Amino acid sequence: MSEGDQIRIDVITAADAGELLTVRRAAFVSEAQIFNDPNIPALTQTLEELVVDLQSEDVVTLGAWQGHRLVGSIRVGIEDDKATIGRLAVTPDLQGKGIGTQLLFAVLRFLPEGVKEVWAFTGQNSKHNIALYNDNGYEHQFDQVAGDLTYAYLRKVLESGAIVDDEGEDEVGRGEN
Repeated sequence: MSEGDQIRIDVITAADAGELLTVRRAAFVSEAQIFNDPNIPALTQTLEELVVDLQSEDVVTLGAWQGHRLVGSIRVGIEDDKATIGRLAVTPDLQGKGIGTQLLFAVLRFLPEGVKEVWAFTGQNSKHNIALYNDNGYEHQFDQVAGDLTYAYLRKVLESGAIVDDEGEDEVGRGEN
């Protein structure tokens, strides 16, 4: 990417809720098509519900901006020593350009000390998403049925003593800086 295309990742606040809702809906239409279900949670969440979620102390939602445009996001729920990733979304026009991977790596910088494992879930038939998680060190653990959907749950155990430098680049030796 050229300098004008640089991606900046930071926490999304309630002030960005409308734009986030738009990004998620655009990104999750393809998921709805895979499952032949227009009522998946990412498409039915209201703006009010999203604002409440963004204000929760147990949730961190990160956004990827290209200039002033929000182009991706990831939601991280935190409970004790476990973090759970969900709603990884990238605008359709920029999918496949590494933004999702950047968001996955960025999550590590925003986790509280003491988090030992990160879980991710995605639709069982979302082969592209499962491959993305597998490529980034997440291993399939189990599938779970929720209504008409079946979710695949993947887990990444964080290395003990992981070091994150001030620039926010992970130095655990995952091969990306």
